[in-house]
Amino acid sequence: MQSFLYALIQSIHNIGAVVIVGVGAYGLFFAHQNTRRVLAVVQALGWSIQGLTGAAFGATTFYFYHQLPDIHGVAILALLIKISCVVSGFVISALYVLLCSRLSPEISKFAWSMMFGLGVIAISSAAFLRWYS
Repeated sequence: MQSFLYALIQSIHNIGAVVIVGVGAYGLFFAHQNTRRVLAVVQALGWSIQGLTGAAFGATTFYFYHQLPDIHGVAILALLIKISCVVSGFVISALYVLLCSRLSPEISKFAWSMMFGLGVIAISSAAFLRWYS
């Protein structure tokens, strides 16, 4: 059951990662200004999925082992980077949803650059978290 839960959480987590990087890239490079608000809603949902499934990994480990995952060094740094990306990405995408009609094209592009960049950093940090834990 434990392996099944981890695999299920990982599958959902991977879908969230695809959303944040894919929607971030599309919003930055291809989307028309009129569709970016809807994309930012999807982006915020993707960041929410990342945060919730990340917490679910820890909760599952706590449930089965009665302690949080035993990580140290590079893995802790990678986890902190991922958490920072999730919080920042969610805040930026949520603010974009609220303020997009008032943003200049330059600020809009910067916001999408940040959302895409944070997605790339988060997914890269995941590799370090996985292999150093």
